[in-house]
Amino acid sequence: MGKYYLAIDIGASSGRHILAHKEDGKIVLEEVYRFPNGMVDNDGELVWEADRLFAEIKNGMKKCKELGKIPASVGIDTWAVDFVLLDEKGERMGNATAYRDGRTRGMDEKVYEIINEDDLYARTGIQKQIFNTIYQLMAVKEREPERLLAAKKLLLIPDYFNYLLTGKAVTEYTNATTMQLVSPETKDWDFDLIEKLGYPRDIFMEIHMPGSELGSLTKEMQEEIGYDCKVVLPATHDTGSAVMAVPSNKEAALYISSGTWSLMGTELSVANCSRESKACNLTNEGGYDYRFRYLKNIMGLWMIQSVKKEIGGELGFGEICDMASKSSISSIVDCNDDRFLAPANMTKEVQAACAESGQQVPEGIAEVAAVIYNSLAQCYKEAVKEIEKMTGLSYNSIHIVGGGANADYLNRLTANATGRCVYAGPTEATAIGNIAAQMIAGGELENLRDARSCIYDSFEIQVYKPEQ
Repeated sequence: MGKYYLAIDIGASSGRHILAHKEDGKIVLEEVYRFPNGMVDNDGELVWEADRLFAEIKNGMKKCKELGKIPASVGIDTWAVDFVLLDEKGERMGNATAYRDGRTRGMDEKVYEIINEDDLYARTGIQKQIFNTIYQLMAVKEREPERLLAAKKLLLIPDYFNYLLTGKAVTEYTNATTMQLVSPETKDWDFDLIEKLGYPRDIFMEIHMPGSELGSLTKEMQEEIGYDCKVVLPATHDTGSAVMAVPSNKEAALYISSGTWSLMGTELSVANCSRESKACNLTNEGGYDYRFRYLKNIMGLWMIQSVKKEIGGELGFGEICDMASKSSISSIVDCNDDRFLAPANMTKEVQAACAESGQQVPEGIAEVAAVIYNSLAQCYKEAVKEIEKMTGLSYNSIHIVGGGANADYLNRLTANATGRCVYAGPTEATAIGNIAAQMIAGGELENLRDARSCIYDSFEIQVYKPEQ
């Protein structure tokens, strides 16, 4: 048996430890540990349970030893934009506030008093999302200036966990770009912008590229976990890792990383920071090997996850998808409307949006889900048009990767709405991309092209052709 590699993939609703090795030229995965995640209310603030999540990271690593499969390296990926501040002792200051918390309300206007929205996009290439780190930091500056002034380090969530494992405080590039504070030209912090905004320059750590080796576990971690291994930076932004796993080496490839969010885009070698691109609300997030993930952030299966909790009972996602496929309702909502970001009740919000637009109001899980799935497919259709317009390229297929690749009904709707052939899979794209970065760093894969070819050969891909 060859070397093992451990991907720790933490999403908004769950985390898992997935071991991988190569066998007969293919990547083989084994899930060894899974744990729940979610935002919790802490005195009116939505936060992540950072201490519990790190305890779960260690639990899963210990499980590898129990199985006798000690990894040569480990990589952690999570969601983007959220961060923690550390004091002079290296200890966390306050909560790990979650991006859906309301603290950023109105903070965009505070930022635009210093730099207007067009200039900000021209400098960073990042689409406006009210939860971007640039606005979260403005909320801290406005409401807790003393905490910001006392901070010595700012670390994004996966960087914080890496710091706890290794004692090394760095920021990984793909996730750093989502903060809206990195220059797409220099691939480094835009310190001029940071200083204009009044954020302390010194709290921003050195940026490291995915594939970089941080080093070994601290002695304390080695003793607690029971072994040592290298910590390697994957694309720590989960979408960055998922895009690495898109099983295509075509120069003009279109993808949807489908999960809590739907990230639809392509890869560019140079960022497009034009006003036309901004008008389409397209973003230029950093990718592996200095590529840019030129994409649109669409609300995604967060809406389905929410209505499942509210009215889905014990139904599984597959059952809900199948029920929706049998519904005849044709109502459509704008999935990108901010009203669906964090409503008190997603079901009622979808119903209200339909009523306000004079459409049939969905009743029950099947109809509500059908409205969401059909609306997502329409969003994908519009995003394809915008991406083709901005790149000047024509895309004849779409690769759907991530958990949403299992949504058979949505895949069929997407193929029909866009008129493109849909290739669905792999479903474990984020973990696979994480593993790929580690295998490249470990010398088992030559480069990204080699990794994508290996991924295509290793995992099942479902094909959906548009109906004639």
